[in-house]
Amino acid sequence: MSALAPTLQAFFTDRLVRQRDASPHTLAAYRDTMRRLVRFAAARRGVEPSMLEVSDLDAALISAFLDHREYDCQNSVRTRNARLAAIRSLFRFAALRHPEHAAVIARVLAIPPKRFERRLVTFLSNPEVDALLAAPSRSTWTGRRDHALLVLAVQTGLRASELIGLRKADVHLGVGPYVSCVGKGRKQRITPLTAGVVAVLRAWLRGWSGHEAAPVFSTRTGKPLSRDALERRLRTYLAIAVRTCPSLREKTVTLHVLRHYLPCLTMSCPAMLASFGGHTREAIAT
Repeated sequence: MSALAPTLQAFFTDRLVRQRDASPHTLAAYRDTMRRLVRFAAARRGVEPSMLEVSDLDAALISAFLDHREYDCQNSVRTRNARLAAIRSLFRFAALRHPEHAAVIARVLAIPPKRFERRLVTFLSNPEVDALLAAPSRSTWTGRRDHALLVLAVQTGLRASELIGLRKADVHLGVGPYVSCVGKGRKQRITPLTAGVVAVLRAWLRGWSGHEAAPVFSTRTGKPLSRDALERRLRTYLAIAVRTCPSLREKTVTLHVLRHYLPCLTMSCPAMLASFGGHTREAIAT
């Protein structure tokens, strides 16, 4: 067995799991990058993956791997840079264990991320948000759930993962109402709620029969919604909303886009301001 195999194992078990307490998402992303890298390197070097050495993963091979993922596999530049970040993390760890490969490691660490143009973030206008929130039919259980989910997403800016992970115990609708969740980077996030959103959530949870640890927005069987399910539901309501607000046809709307809505709230949106108790998210945050 080469020195690379135990180094890879120690990188995951010692560095990522024990020292950094990395999240499951980080572990999965790093695992996929390393698996693809090892396969690519083994094919290029003509050896079994278990026989690869640290010196086989030189800067030229790493650059070729990144180009392969970008051009042949159609990865975005963001994905390319994320894979490079994972590889550089591995090599920083390897530098402490294999000083004999310091020159190879230094050249890999010197590979710069690729620059790219950042697209302007799409945001929705007041009429567009009104049309989207009116799309779910509140005469059905699913429609009431989805309406409450969209209202909460628009007012709080919660990410898809945070909405999915929200539990009954995380929703506090008494004095000083707020939702509590673990956000990106596993940071505890407390987000205040306006009177209109409290009313919507209270109506949704009134007939809720789950225990405190059950998801607030679940399937009919009580399981948490998946991210794909959230996006499918959003696409369904967009198709309905464009009938009354044609400008939505020109926009790519995702759950992430909803996070950029409230900063543009003004008094020209009376329906939304009424449902939010007349406050914008900035006013609530301050």
